[in-house]
Amino acid sequence: MNVLVMYYSRTGNTKQLAEAVGRGVEEVEGVNCIIKPAREVSEDDFVSADGIIAGSPVYFGTMAAELKEVFDKFVDRRKEMENKVGAAFATSGDPSGGKETTIMSIIQAMLIYGMIIVGDPMDATGHYGTSCTGSPDKRATQNAMKLGKRVALLVKQLKG
Repeated sequence: MNVLVMYYSRTGNTKQLAEAVGRGVEEVEGVNCIIKPAREVSEDDFVSADGIIAGSPVYFGTMAAELKEVFDKFVDRRKEMENKVGAAFATSGDPSGGKETTIMSIIQAMLIYGMIIVGDPMDATGHYGTSCTGSPDKRATQNAMKLGKRVALLVKQLKG
């Protein structure tokens, strides 16, 4: 079982959060985590993933074009993505910088792919997905790990 953590990061903050998400995925025995920047995600990476957790910095209240390009590029494989687990995370430079709208833009793409969407577990924030302002602090890192673990556990349950 594979979970793909794909992200776009210009400053390194989103990459740091992606790595924390990946550590959470790796806590679940039997689930392999593949972490890749959006530009390196192949069609096989995308389609063979049992779950996808996608992250982006806030760009005008939505995901970065580099991440959206992945969703656009593989749209002809949409039916193969149905019932796979999806989740999202975001970073911004400002506390009111549009993290939730960015997460929702990622979730919208996943819904169009027919994916099963999950947010943060209740012991994290219990909201749309993990996010942080600037570099992830200890709490954001812990929440990212919890999101990764939640997705991995659900993938394992669905595939089991």
